[in-house]
Amino acid sequence: MKIQLSTESFASAAVDVLAVGVRFKHVTDDANVRAIDKAMGGVLVPQLKDHEFKGGEGKTFSMLARGRVKAKRVIVIGLGDKPVGPRLHRLLGVIAARHAQSKASLAVLAPDMEADTLRCLSEGLVTGAYKYTRYFTGDRKPKRELKKLLVLGKGKVGAPAREAVAQGQAVGETVNLARDWVNCPPNDLTATVLANAAAEESKKAGIACKVFDKKAIEKLGMPLLMAVNRGSKEEPRFIHMTYAPKLDRGGAKPRKVIFVGKGLTFDSGGLCIKPADGMLTMKMDMAGAATTIATVLAAAKLALPIEVHGIVASTDNMNGSDAYKPGDVYPSRDGKTVEIINTDAEGRLILADALAYARDLEPDYLIDHATLTGACMVALGGFTAGMFSTDDGLRDAYRSAAELSGESFWPLPLDESLRDQLKSQIADLKHTGSRYGGAITAALFLREFVGKTAWAHLDIAGPAWLDKDHGLHPQGGSGFGVTTAVELLRALAAAG
Repeated sequence: MKIQLSTESFASAAVDVLAVGVRFKHVTDDANVRAIDKAMGGVLVPQLKDHEFKGGEGKTFSMLARGRVKAKRVIVIGLGDKPVGPRLHRLLGVIAARHAQSKASLAVLAPDMEADTLRCLSEGLVTGAYKYTRYFTGDRKPKRELKKLLVLGKGKVGAPAREAVAQGQAVGETVNLARDWVNCPPNDLTATVLANAAAEESKKAGIACKVFDKKAIEKLGMPLLMAVNRGSKEEPRFIHMTYAPKLDRGGAKPRKVIFVGKGLTFDSGGLCIKPADGMLTMKMDMAGAATTIATVLAAAKLALPIEVHGIVASTDNMNGSDAYKPGDVYPSRDGKTVEIINTDAEGRLILADALAYARDLEPDYLIDHATLTGACMVALGGFTAGMFSTDDGLRDAYRSAAELSGESFWPLPLDESLRDQLKSQIADLKHTGSRYGGAITAALFLREFVGKTAWAHLDIAGPAWLDKDHGLHPQGGSGFGVTTAVELLRALAAAG
């Protein structure tokens, strides 16, 4: 799939679907709608009025062109009444591509030829076209796939516009990679497979990637990661990706940002076993790792002038004869001892060792993505990630990035009054507290391992996996967090 930027007339675009975005209650006043209506002999506007289509955000109206223009079908997409910006430009691309998934070709009228508009629209087209079909056979296998994507603009098309389209496509492709990994069944996506995929994609992107096997992890000193892995026949893996562009900054080092991802390729709950229904989607417990890997790949593909690392601790959490137990005590990488309370709270254990490793690399910013707690979903619902941070500037920068991406994050407090819940009678820490404020105590536990580094913990348990399409994201693995992380990196790079 490749997106083409063209100044071809919409009337002559020989595609299966022609899409145009419109503002709320301005549908029949829209210049593009009027132009398409004229080309179609005046049949579009009466149909829009007859169906009382007002252009509400995400709403669509579709009709066959019946030979009046070269496109077979015209779809009008509502952009709502909010100011049109990056999120809505992505949404336009996403909805247009979703409606053309079973077709071979699609053309979208660009709202304008600004670079940011073209970048976000192109990204939306790629992510909207996403379908996970790896395991379909016979009649279930798609007969066609969307291969031709046109962005139709006006005026002269220069190098900046084409570069913007290429950047949007690159980011969209990395989001889709993350979705593929999250959607992959756990029998086919072990920690080893995930690590090999990260290494392979890193090689393609020209960035360094170290993969540590079980023996190497033991030498690194990661007792908590090893504890979680004890019940599994599958070896753990630890991944360190490094994108370090060569920059001329007069001797000054570029800022270093490290992303850490939770890579639980399947979570049975361990000896504190989950109910059967609770395991059905636990292949997605490595979504934080997928987001981390994809973010570093995107930074490299965009050639951002900022150093970016990706750290992933990966294993499954199983119930073998040597599985770790409630009441066990293990040391951590940085020396603190941890009393195990609930083996189904394994994510914070592997993250503790990973964060300590990342902290020792002395980043300017340390950010983790993790499907960490059901408590965060209880607090914020299924579409919003919880955000905890030790640094107000980083928190504000992330919220600004989220506004641009269209993904939903909400700041939650690192409430010191709950810290006592982590006190153990026999070790330095317990790794869980009360069920009340569970997302907060999980974040407080992680904070023990980041030192004084400016850190943000992003609990993506809700939006990482969706039961149905929602906004910019599809059913299943959503790739949530990648776009926001990229917007953050773009802002940090621009700030110098």
